[in-house]
Amino acid sequence: MSISTWIEKREIRGFPTFSYQDVREAFSALSPIVVSNELHRLCKRKRIQSVHRGFYTVVPIQFKDRGIVPPYNYINQLMTHLHRHYYVCLLSAGVLHGAAHQRPQRLTIMTEFPKITFTTNKNEQLAWFYRKEIPQSLLCETNTDTSTILYSNAELTAVDLVQYSGLVGGLSIATTIVAELMEKFNFHLYGNELLNVTTLSTLQRLGYILDVVLENSQQADAIHEIIRPHLQNVRYRPLSTSLPIANKKRNTKWRIIVNQEIELDDIW
Repeated sequence: MSISTWIEKREIRGFPTFSYQDVREAFSALSPIVVSNELHRLCKRKRIQSVHRGFYTVVPIQFKDRGIVPPYNYINQLMTHLHRHYYVCLLSAGVLHGAAHQRPQRLTIMTEFPKITFTTNKNEQLAWFYRKEIPQSLLCETNTDTSTILYSNAELTAVDLVQYSGLVGGLSIATTIVAELMEKFNFHLYGNELLNVTTLSTLQRLGYILDVVLENSQQADAIHEIIRPHLQNVRYRPLSTSLPIANKKRNTKWRIIVNQEIELDDIW
């Protein structure tokens, strides 16, 4: 049996991903050079795609023209191969929650330190972010064509968008996505868990945004109830960390220096 036939049989059985090591074990009589050359040939023919060093996915017929498989189809299998906890985050998680206003060009993945090492031809479809620990209780799961994927729940998505707003285009874009997610929020249920996975200043900013910008006092008050014991001795934080703070108005409830005017995009 050829490597190409072995790959085809795996695909038929519902296993469209595999590693270089899987092939070496299945074809132990072949030299490493022969295996590498055959995998390289199949990549050039767009029969398979190398999505990470030593890890491949079959290219289904509907993606044959480009030779690129959507990362939703293989991210769970890749992270299992890498032995990493993960979740789809930021704008990509927003899309999975139905926030279609900002569609990212790359799938954004949050995983644990240490950082993943790449070869020079790293997969440009994926953008990587890192936490010390992945909060499993704050994740959702959904089915894809080939597997399942994990993504942040609405509350963790909102926290990440505010904490990493500079990576998604700024606080106004982050707030626009938060506005699209508001109907799904239940910070009464998840507030204490979020306090363990983010910074107090992030929750101050998110609370201010929900309270003042989006006028959602119910969810804002749920956040305030969680962080209130910690606010008494906390210094004022700027709403934007990249803008001047001199002579800017201060919000005493959230201990926020209002040094940016947040402008929502028209999403309704």
